[in-house]
Amino acid sequence: MATARDIAIILLALESIIIGITLIVLVVQVIRLVKLLREEVIPIVRSTQETVGTVRGTATFMSDHLVQPVVKVSSYTAGARQAINTLFGGRNSRK
Repeated sequence: MATARDIAIILLALESIIIGITLIVLVVQVIRLVKLLREEVIPIVRSTQETVGTVRGTATFMSDHLVQPVVKVSSYTAGARQAINTLFGGRNSRK
């Protein structure tokens, strides 16, 4: 009986050592992950944010200097066409 108890104590001690080593490895891996996040992922996110800002600026510029003038000209043209059709009795293109 004493031998079984001694073997159980030894097995529990070995298990505790293995769990301790595993916890140390886990802590080291978490430290590596945090380091990776700081050195790799955060700069990528910052670069992506800069790119999104550039795209947003480009879209705003295109809207202000290309799309809006084209839409205005198209709307004036459509309005003028409708006014001419109404004033001069042109045929209605809608049926």
